[in-house]
Amino acid sequence: MLKVRDLKVQYGNQAPTIEHFDLDMKKGEIISIVGESGSGKTTIIRSILHALPYQTRVAAVTLEFEGKSLLSMTNSQWSELRGTDISMIFQDSGASLNPIRRIGKQYVDYIRTHRKMPVKEAAALAEDMLAKMRLPDAKRVMNSYPYQLSGGMRQRVGIAMAMTFQPKLLLADEPTSALDITTQVQIVKQMMELRDTYGTSIIIVTHNLGVAAYMADQLIVMKNGRIEDKGSKEKVLRQPESEYTKKLLQAVPELEGYRFV
Repeated sequence: MLKVRDLKVQYGNQAPTIEHFDLDMKKGEIISIVGESGSGKTTIIRSILHALPYQTRVAAVTLEFEGKSLLSMTNSQWSELRGTDISMIFQDSGASLNPIRRIGKQYVDYIRTHRKMPVKEAAALAEDMLAKMRLPDAKRVMNSYPYQLSGGMRQRVGIAMAMTFQPKLLLADEPTSALDITTQVQIVKQMMELRDTYGTSIIIVTHNLGVAAYMADQLIVMKNGRIEDKGSKEKVLRQPESEYTKKLLQAVPELEGYRFV
């Protein structure tokens, strides 16, 4: 489904942020990219979505989604692909919401941008998705402005929008970082259900090794823009190759001899 070979990303004239990044992803697979802040995790998924700042240089031997090169796509092709077949959950989804428009108006516009449907039908779809994200009183949320919602509620609105069209590939940038632990569990389960029900492939960027270990089929450990470790979850967690990965695992808390990964 997704194939990346020798990806290199460079911001302006700075030294490359990402070098020699490879990835092979199958339909319905979940890949977790872990690493410290500044390791290049978010840059990876933004380069896949063609969502990097102007004058950023992205080069790769191969960068393909379902056999089509993402490097040669036009703006109109990207407009059709983003939000439908490939969707993204941002770390701070609330920041992408218009502060002077009600949630419902924004959500309906988002749906109708990608699908031709009546306003009432789009509103019903939006309300249903908000309810699936365990937002209390979805109708009230639809009528609210972003400032009237908590940070966690705004994050769940963003997650609901990203999941609206059951994307083939979901890119998730620290999707649970702004949520309390109970809501984190609900959102992770919802993402897993999306994979199980629709065969959605997911790339999740996270600092949380516990979340990564629970969700992932493959784990990629990043440091300074390069891959330190890569492979199945069992291989990376039980037989890490790099000293950096070993130190990350040693930093995971233990309770009565049980490590939480």
